[in-house]
Amino acid sequence: MRDELAAMDATAQAELVRKRKLTPLELVDAAIERIERVNPQLNAVVTPMYDIAREIARRPQPDAPFAGVPYLLKDLTAAYAGVRMTSGSVFLRDYIAPEDSELTARLKRAGFIIVGKTNTPEFGLVPTTEPAVFGPTRNPWDVTRTVGGSSGGSGAAVASGMVPAAHANDGGGSIRIPASCCGLFGMKPTRGRNPLAVDSTALSVEHALTRSVRDSAAILDETQGAQPGDPFHAPPPARPYSKELGASPGKLRIAFAAGGFDERETHPDCVAAVREAAKLCEELGHVVEEASPEIDGEALIGAFTTLWEADTAAEIDRLAQKTGRAPAKDDLEPLTWELAQRGRRHGAAELLLAFESMQRTGRAAARFHETYDVWLTPTLGEPPVPLGTFDAPPDDLLRGWDRAGTFVPVTPLQNVTGQPAMSVPLFWNADGLPIGAHFAGRFGDEATLFRLAAQLEQARPWAQRHPPVFA
Repeated sequence: MRDELAAMDATAQAELVRKRKLTPLELVDAAIERIERVNPQLNAVVTPMYDIAREIARRPQPDAPFAGVPYLLKDLTAAYAGVRMTSGSVFLRDYIAPEDSELTARLKRAGFIIVGKTNTPEFGLVPTTEPAVFGPTRNPWDVTRTVGGSSGGSGAAVASGMVPAAHANDGGGSIRIPASCCGLFGMKPTRGRNPLAVDSTALSVEHALTRSVRDSAAILDETQGAQPGDPFHAPPPARPYSKELGASPGKLRIAFAAGGFDERETHPDCVAAVREAAKLCEELGHVVEEASPEIDGEALIGAFTTLWEADTAAEIDRLAQKTGRAPAKDDLEPLTWELAQRGRRHGAAELLLAFESMQRTGRAAARFHETYDVWLTPTLGEPPVPLGTFDAPPDDLLRGWDRAGTFVPVTPLQNVTGQPAMSVPLFWNADGLPIGAHFAGRFGDEATLFRLAAQLEQARPWAQRHPPVFA
């Protein structure tokens, strides 16, 4: 049974507890055993919480859908009272979170038992998980390659069978990027669907990485809804997302772009993946045609970069408030410091113009989705790249930052517009590396995406595909 658990999703593991076939402590112990066996190869879990998890597993469990199921928190924004939260930074190596974040509290109420925290790049800034403080997380499909970022530790942990699902968040693709790199399902919800962390921006959303569509839907059912005072509120769903999975998506009108914004810069494997996904959608009865929203790509990149740099500068000030000590240059990774310095050069007027550019982009996307239910693109511009790809010399720190734009050409768009989007693992290349297909929906319409995802999962199931490094 212990070996079988590695391949089970969270819903199936919860059912074992509900039917009294296994106790929560047995589930937790089995997950810890898998982590200890596999983590030395991948470096996904950086803060074990085994004693806390076992203590909770011995208690009476809540009447909740995921009672007793082991889970991992990404070590960024998801605070757990009394446990360190490093945000992938040497500067916060010993910082202890004083209280639970709202999302953590909701995950606990859903019955999940947190067994540890996962690796992330410093402050989630880059699309690979190679922080100086903990070292790189390795891809279970090929340990020489990236798991993506910034939720890369969670991606490696779920793909390798350590846990059935794990927390992730997404400010520029950080749920969908590791989903593509690790062969997982990754839903980025609508802006405001889940409660915001106190120090999150308008670009960021919280959710999970899962092996099954049903887990993603059921977890979102438990966590969705803004908390009082949140600046953004997504329109409430018509019914629980779990109820959407058995419903037909109908005959959707799907637009696709084989290379995102520029097919010439997209790896042939990623073009092949999206064309195969488009063909599958057509076979399932949907209307599929080649089209893209009229987005000013240069303005989008400029606005996103301005906000990203400004938020990095603000993060340095947050650290000073949080710890009582302002970080010096040597306390942070060189790229982080450089982005923060650039962020401090942006004036208030420039920031307002960046927000206005976001609004124009959001309106353009909304007009496009008056015609099309879904927009299909590659999730990434390349298959998982070798570790170290985004390294840069001290005299050209932004080289790696610029290189990241080729790897992640599309996913930041939905962070700007606030739309829901998902990476679906429908394709593996000749090297055995997973490549996600990316589907974006109308603002507030996760329901259509979940119905389509369930249909795709049934047509091309992926759960039986396990990487070479698997528990």
